[in-house]
This record gives sequence, C-alpha cells and structure tokens, in this order.
Amino acid sequence: MYDIVGKRNWYFAFSALITIPGLIFIALGGLKPSVDYTGGTVWQVRYADTPTAAQVHAALVELDHPEAVVRDAGSGFLEIRTDPVDLLPPSTPIPSVSQAPTPTPLPSGVTPSPSPSPTPSPSPTPEPSGSASASASASPSASPAPVIPGTEFDDLEKQLIGRFGAGEPRSVVTVGPTVGSELIRSSIILIVIGELFILGYLWVRFGFRYGTAAIVALLHDVIVVVGIFAMLGFFFGLEFDALFVTALLTIIGFSVHDTIVVFDRIRENRVRHAGEPFGAIVNHSILQTLGRSINTSLTVVVTLTALLLLGPATIRTFALALLIGVISGTYSSIFNASQLLAAWYEWDAKRKASALAAARKARPAAR
Repeated sequence: MYDIVGKRNWYFAFSALITIPGLIFIALGGLKPSVDYTGGTVWQVRYADTPTAAQVHAALVELDHPEAVVRDAGSGFLEIRTDPVDLLPPSTPIPSVSQAPTPTPLPSGVTPSPSPSPTPSPSPTPEPSGSASASASASPSASPAPVIPGTEFDDLEKQLIGRFGAGEPRSVVTVGPTVGSELIRSSIILIVIGELFILGYLWVRFGFRYGTAAIVALLHDVIVVVGIFAMLGFFFGLEFDALFVTALLTIIGFSVHDTIVVFDRIRENRVRHAGEPFGAIVNHSILQTLGRSINTSLTVVVTLTALLLLGPATIRTFALALLIGVISGTYSSIFNASQLLAAWYEWDAKRKASALAAARKARPAAR
C-alpha cells in the first residue's frame, strides 16, 4: 500500500513553494482591481483607422485625460479606461409656467363694467417671400428649437472619432468610486462570513481539529488563487472583477465539499480500524477516496478549460480563477487538510507519551 501520509513534508514544501511567491507579489501591489472596485469608465471600441494603443493614449492626454490606460483587447478592439465619465446627459431645467394675475375682488353691490371689445387690427401687409425668415426670427412669439445636451462620454468619443475614423463600440461601463468601495467591503465581508460558517459547521460535525485543518486548507486555496492573479497582474496587467469574488466563494465551497468526504471516511475508519495508528487510518481513507476526488475534479476541469478557451471574454477571468481553485482545492483536500490532521494527532500522541514517560521516571525518584 502506497504511503501518502509518510511523505507529508514534501507536500507541505510544495504548498509553501506555490503560496510564498504569491504573497510576495500581493505585497508588491501586483493584484490589480478592475473598474468594478476602483471606479471609472471602461469601454471597448474599434476605430476605422486602426490606431495603436499608444496613439489613442496620446490623444486622450491631449483631451485632458492623462490618467487614461489603453490596451489591445484583440480583434482590432482597444480597451480604454479613464476616470468616471458621465454617460447621462445633464438635466434640462423645466421652465416655470407663468400664472395669470388673480383678479381683485370688488365690493359688494358693485357690478363690474363690461370690458371694451378689442379694436380689430388692420391686416398685415404681405411681405416678400425673401424676408419671411427674417420676420419669423424677429417675432417675439417664435421660440428657438430646444437643444438636447450631449453626454460627456459622447463628446469625448466624438473627438476620438474625428481623429481615428468611425468607431465600432462593443461595451461601455461606468462605476463611481463610492460603488467600488462598497463592493470591496461587501466582498471582504462575504468571504469572512463564509469562512466562519464553514468553520462552525466543521467544528460541530467533526471537532475542533478537523475544522481547523479544513480552514487552513481553505486559506491555502484562496492564497494560491489570489497570488497567481497577483503575479499575472504584475507581469501582464491582468485585472480581477466582481466575478472574481464569486469564483473565490465557489472555490471555498468546492474545497470544503471534497475535504468533508475525506474527513467522513477518516471518522468511519477510526471505528473499523480501532487500534491502528492515526496516520495509517488517514492513509487508508485517502486511498479509498482518491479516485472519486480526482474523477470529480477532472470533470470540472475539462468544463472550465473549455470555457476559458472558447467562452466569451467577459467570463474568462471567472473561468481562470475557478480552474486554478478547483485544482488547488483537490490538492489541498488530499495533501494538506488530511496531512495536517495526521500531523496534529501524531504530535499530540508523542506529547502525551513524553509526559507519561516523564511521570513514570519521576515516581521512583519520589520513593
């Protein structure tokens, strides 16, 4: 029988090898949030003259947007990111309607005199056709046609179209900085609450040691995913959006599901193999559930790989985060959570044995 538990130090070293670099790049600021969190306007457009990202950036700097970031989005499209640009036109004030003056009440007994009939005005002398427009403009009753104000985004896009030809827009979104900060706070709260509920469930279901080992494995999965995104953001400018938090919560649920299966088998085997060392029981349990865990994960990995390669660009970040998390979650359930549990029990057994040996040595000395 293959001894998986006996090689746990190698698994711990590999986990450190893939988590420590990620933590370093997180500290270096490699994790780049998208407009969903920072606020701003992002749109993708393809211009007729096919300008480069550098040319569009130079034009935006001239148009008072030095903060703009322009990059190639593929298929001739450029992704432009600026500070928040208003997508709604400014509100047009509604003119107030003048009210007719209120008649002054007459004293009682006084009959109002009839108003004189208006004197008919002479018919206007017809003017030549050439002066019709001039008289119409001079007439006080004629009001100019209302001017509909354009949006700030429309004005900016028109100036870019004037420089680089007709534009073919694909998407545009504006998020205010207040919404972005609210989303960051909500995301952190969701992850923390999810971890606490999982920890409480595992403590009630299996015990303190099981729950703590599962939470450590969950933190490993989260650090792996976030760390890889930090490295990709540092080197390739990859940003994470609101779907990234959804992916993290899904990864937590998937990893815990796999860990619970292994823990449940360990609890059953402790009854069936009573008297065996705890490390041997964990090894039996891992081998019994190994095929099921790998087959389940492979099914999800194949689906996520297809989404990553063939799916739309809007969900590729989500698919990539899930793909990394599912692989990491399968690894941590087998080679981290179970190994931590075995190491904890063996350390506790050695501690108790050392205390018992010390107590036995102390008895003859006391006599």
